[in-house]
Amino acid sequence: MEETPDTRKLLSARIEQKQRAVRSYLGRERPRRNKLSNISVVGSALAAMLTAGPAFGGTGFTSAVQEIFSLPDDSVVWRVLCLGAMLLSVAAALATNFANSHSLADRVSAAETVNAQLEGLQDTLSFGHIDTDEALKLFQQYVAPVAFVDDVPSR
Repeated sequence: MEETPDTRKLLSARIEQKQRAVRSYLGRERPRRNKLSNISVVGSALAAMLTAGPAFGGTGFTSAVQEIFSLPDDSVVWRVLCLGAMLLSVAAALATNFANSHSLADRVSAAETVNAQLEGLQDTLSFGHIDTDEALKLFQQYVAPVAFVDDVPSR
């Protein structure tokens, strides 16, 4: 490819376009990844806590809870604790599986890496420390792992 200011500007614009697309993707998917991760961790921990009382305290624990809430019998305590633990476990399992089925964490990590690589490439290209052919090869190499990121329309 012939090295001209226009080809350099064109490549620079293409890099900026891909950076916008990657940043847009990260803006949508980072919060989703974090939310699913938090639901999984918190749901699992709360489910374990709901089963810890009866596991360690036995009938004394359930009888105490029965008295505190003026429940007719301790079977209500067991049912509520088991139902709560089951619901929290299901929520944690679903959150984990949604995140894993879409490889969300891996995709977000790949996009973060590419974002940093493109930023460095843009700086190197802007300051003229790399020829256009080499910059194009690096650009193609960098964006390959994030083929799942759709381009955003130009402003």
